Amino acid sequence: MPISIGCAVWSYPGWIGEIYPPKTPSREFLRIYSHHFPAVEGNTTFYATPDRATIDRWIAQTPTEFKFCLKFPRHITHSGLLMPQIVPAQAFITQMQELGERLGVMFIQLPPHYAPDARGLADLTAFLTALPRQVALAVEVRHLDWFKSPHREQLTELLFRLSVGRVILDSRPIYEAAPEWGSAIECKKPRVPVELSLTAPFSLIRYVSHPVRSANQVWLEGWTSQIQAWLERDAQIYLFVHCPIEARSPINARYLHQIFTRSGIALNPLPELVTMPVQLDLF
Repeated sequence: MPISIGCAVWSYPGWIGEIYPPKTPSREFLRIYSHHFPAVEGNTTFYATPDRATIDRWIAQTPTEFKFCLKFPRHITHSGLLMPQIVPAQAFITQMQELGERLGVMFIQLPPHYAPDARGLADLTAFLTALPRQVALAVEVRHLDWFKSPHREQLTELLFRLSVGRVILDSRPIYEAAPEWGSAIECKKPRVPVELSLTAPFSLIRYVSHPVRSANQVWLEGWTSQIQAWLERDAQIYLFVHCPIEARSPINARYLHQIFTRSGIALNPLPELVTMPVQLDLF
């Protein structure tokens, strides 16, 4: 399918009784998750690189068409400049290529202090240029100057020239929801502008959903029209639903799926939940 919707994790015990049947052991979480959602944002690789045995287990537990979109390890992206880490970065890509056709987009999340000054832009340019082109790569920036001219245009040009995607982080539902949806929610995701540049044949969207399901509708309706436009350009879309209350991520992902389907976006049907949660709109 040209659009894959999923969550940021699969190993979450709080989903037992919802997408995981009661008493499901953790070793079965990925297998069951992969039959509910066609992709996952692999935050696990930010903290530890899986060995060959783990990769083989991931392959055995998921359908052929399932996609892992993996984050570069933090020791590569959060240790200062990127170029000193080029060798471990290349090694990480090589190891993750063992996933074969299950490997989706690999993305580099830059820390908030990584600024677009002359040194930062030169470092990022050299790093991305040195990475192999055989895999789909994307970059997430967090320093606010990357979203301002002339750095915004410089980054867009760089990514477009190298066919590297720009990760889109949409945290508006947390920071801009109407007061009737409750008080402020603690969220560790940054508040950055939503930059809608399509610089590669794909887009990776990290949508930070409001815990109250229907509070997301205004933003999801906006995403519907944007994604329809990108699909008309034959882009592959990966959209991962986060939530400050992780227990609600699957429900919000299913809500997003429902809104997109009603708008005419073609999506495979989702399996029924183990138990249908009640009072979905209550915080």
